[in-house]
Amino acid sequence: MCRETKREPAWVSSIRLAFLEGQVDVDSVMEEANLIPGREGTVRDVLSTMADRNLLKPVDGTENRYVPGPVLLESDRYDLDFTKASDGGAHRWRSTG
Repeated sequence: MCRETKREPAWVSSIRLAFLEGQVDVDSVMEEANLIPGREGTVRDVLSTMADRNLLKPVDGTENRYVPGPVLLESDRYDLDFTKASDGGAHRWRSTG
């Protein structure tokens, strides 16, 4: 994240929203990433590329709203070893199981 502008990459916000909200669209990424107006095209490209790589999946064949795709859903995020991770890390997955 850029400390001066408090913005983060659109793909980071997209992944977070996909998991936390269950879906993602251009407007939600713009808000979550704190992007300036006019970056909608860039976010649209990011979401499309993520869909091409199976990180996200379009809802009902649209290109406006996405849900987590198979790559995210099948990722091994719950069995990660955080014993050597920094306590000051920005994001950590926590398993409830």
